[in-house]
Amino acid sequence: MEIALLSFPSSKPPLSQTLTLKPTAPFLRPSKPNLPSFRPSPFPSIRAAISRTKKEETVETVKTQLENCYLLAAVEYKGFTVQQFQDLRRSLPETSKLLVAKNTLVLKAIEGTKWEALKPCMKGMNAWLFVHTEEIPDAIKPYRTFQREKKLENDFTGAVFEGKFYGPGDFKQLENMPTRAEVYAKLLGSLQSPAIGLVSTLQAPARDVVMVLKAYVKKLEEESGGS
Repeated sequence: MEIALLSFPSSKPPLSQTLTLKPTAPFLRPSKPNLPSFRPSPFPSIRAAISRTKKEETVETVKTQLENCYLLAAVEYKGFTVQQFQDLRRSLPETSKLLVAKNTLVLKAIEGTKWEALKPCMKGMNAWLFVHTEEIPDAIKPYRTFQREKKLENDFTGAVFEGKFYGPGDFKQLENMPTRAEVYAKLLGSLQSPAIGLVSTLQAPARDVVMVLKAYVKKLEEESGGS
């Protein structure tokens, strides 16, 4: 007797089909966070360019002031009020110019020139006095007067005249220099005695010799024109 085993298909779907879920609604889909994008700001580069331009302009200003300059002096700037500095500028003659500039920029402007002797002053905060006249004592006197009236302790930290450095203790030499008129009177008078006058003239500083020679030429021209 044979028994036949019959198999019937199952009505349940495969397990893989029952476990697979496909999102159909948008809220089930993962979304990327909406983060702001960061871009480098152009402002720092603009500020750097402006700063660089100002530095270059300062260097050029210093170089311009050095043209036809006879003396360059450094004044201690720390402690000045804005009003005091403005008053000081107004008290100076037209032949003098007072500027405030960083030591590094002034050093860059005087590099390779006779004014480079001013290096010992490149520390602290300085204002710079440019003197465009041979009358050195008259150029220094206004600051001394202002310093005394305002009872300021700010003093000269150094200066360069004819390529030579003058420290704070050497300023008496500059302040006591004879004026052009005094040099003319003294040296022209000495030339009236040929032997003594020649020795005096040759022993005088180079600046004084040049001045007296110019005066002597002018005197001869006037005498020849009058005759």
